[in-house]
Amino acid sequence: MTPILLIPARMAATRLPGKPLADIDGVPMIVRVLRQAEAAQVGPVAVAAGDAEIVEAVQAAGGRAVLTDPDLASGSDRILAALEDLDPSGRFDVVINLQGDIPFIAPEAIRACAGLLDHRPEADISTVMVAEADPADRTNPDMPKVVAAMDPKGRAGRALYFTRSVLYGDGPVWIHHGIYGYRRAALERFTAAPPSPLEQRERLEQLRALELGMTIWSAVLDEAPISVDNPADLERARAHARRIGGRA
Repeated sequence: MTPILLIPARMAATRLPGKPLADIDGVPMIVRVLRQAEAAQVGPVAVAAGDAEIVEAVQAAGGRAVLTDPDLASGSDRILAALEDLDPSGRFDVVINLQGDIPFIAPEAIRACAGLLDHRPEADISTVMVAEADPADRTNPDMPKVVAAMDPKGRAGRALYFTRSVLYGDGPVWIHHGIYGYRRAALERFTAAPPSPLEQRERLEQLRALELGMTIWSAVLDEAPISVDNPADLERARAHARRIGGRA
């Protein structure tokens, strides 16, 4: 297995325009994500940027970035475009898609996502999930849930479905977080397919893969990564950065 880590990012975020370059205690958010990806030591890292300003910020920090078409429909389309630019010969057979708005993602979380594809040859795609932190999570449509068939050790599960709906019954409800590992062939097949009916109904891209018959495994994380989706999240991220100082 030869992985590469790609971080899709664009300036035109609806709820927080210019998000990749948002300052978090003196460091642009995209650079913080880049540093965490590098610390995971899974493979080479590059940013799949939709805007020249992002490329400039990454390169100024000593990182690698590829400028992609700003009109690409999704992050998965963006990472495939960057992959084809960086690796036209097909050397890298696994792609880790790391979202550009999780500035403190633990390197261990990245390694867990990549490790599933190494340990589960039947998996086309890997991702991560965390047990609900609050009963209100069950009814929050902004927190997609994973319905999974868990392995005996309880540290990973095969995804049966993803939903924004309420889940009932005993046992943990698993909250999905958007780190993905793709086998290269799976990424190419996924991006070549049109949005699927369930994907459009739930507004969850990963359902397209399930409707295509792909297998998704999800690793259990002990702690949810901080995700920055709006100005309030950004303030929380800044406060966290001040608390930890130079630590990730």
